[in-house]
Order: sequence, then C-alpha cells, then structure tokens
Amino acid sequence: MSGGELVVDVGRDGGASIEAEVDAYETRGSFGVLLRGHGGPAHVHCRLGGGLAEVASVERSNYYVEPDDETAVPVAIEGDGEDGRLGEPVEGSLELSTGYGAASTTIAVTVTPRPPPVEVDERLADPPDRGADGAPPSVAGVELDASAVGVVVLGLLAVVVAAATAAVVGGTVALVGFLFVTVGIVVAVAVLLA
Repeated sequence: MSGGELVVDVGRDGGASIEAEVDAYETRGSFGVLLRGHGGPAHVHCRLGGGLAEVASVERSNYYVEPDDETAVPVAIEGDGEDGRLGEPVEGSLELSTGYGAASTTIAVTVTPRPPPVEVDERLADPPDRGADGAPPSVAGVELDASAVGVVVLGLLAVVVAAATAAVVGGTVALVGFLFVTVGIVVAVAVLLA
C-alpha cells in the first residue's frame, strides 16, 4: 500500500488481538495510523524498527483505544540535510502490540525520498511572441498577436495563389476571380486590424 492512512483493528477477534489491513506500506512523508477498537478497551504499544527509527518518530509509544472508537497515531518523518528531504529510500518496520505483548503485528515501511523541487526560470513568465519591452509586435501602430499574424500570412498566400492561377488560366474571368480574392483578403485584414 502507498500513501493514505494505515488502519489497524484492535480486539476484533476478541481479547488481545491486533491486525493491520496491510503487511507493507510506502510513504514519502509523515503518515497516520488509525487504531480501530472492537470489543473491550486496549492499550497499544508502538515501536519503530530498522531504518524507520532513524528518520521517524511517534508522539508517544502507548495509546489507549476505547471500544468501538478510533485513535489516531501520527508518525512524523524527519528528513536529513538542510532541505529536509531524504537522500535515498529508508526501510524499516512499525510494530504494534497489545495485551502486554501477547498479540502483535509488524508492518514493513519504506520511506521514499520526495522528488527534488523544480526550479522555474523567471524568463518563462514572458511570452515568446512579445518584444523586449513586453508589448506585442505591431505594424503601422496596430498591435498583432500570433493569430493575427497567421491570418495575414495566409491571406498573402491566397493572393499569390490567385495571381498565379489568373496568369496561367488567363482571360477576363480569371482576372475578375483574382480581383475578388484580393479585395476579400484586403477587407478581412482591415477588419482584423481595426
């Protein structure tokens, strides 16, 4: 299991019994253990073992669990180094026992390092299509964004194709078609820039 909260049932099978929902647990930081009481009241002893004892701590080692109630056990993970992150995975165990050690369960716990923080270059805040002063490019005092530039380029391409077609086909009809395309493009660009 990874992340979330560890759930441990205390006294569900009667008397001094304790059973965790999982045998292994993986986390990247502090986590909680939820002790669920069944039947009568119980005392639960918590012990960290292996490498987990070096990087984690529990608030106290003994917890009282009421019948039909839940008790939270916070497990704090402490990082190493100045940035508070572990350098490599740490493996250990969490042992929970009740009935003066008559019943116990052990959960293998692996603490994996958090990924390193992502450094963002401040230059990414400026869009690439803007000038050094932060203003979008302009033509004859009219500001153009990327979509307007794209429309103007496509319009010029359409005029070139219409001129080439009129030159190859020839005749009055081709010339009239070329004029219609050119006037339509000029009107579209004028509306776009207005």
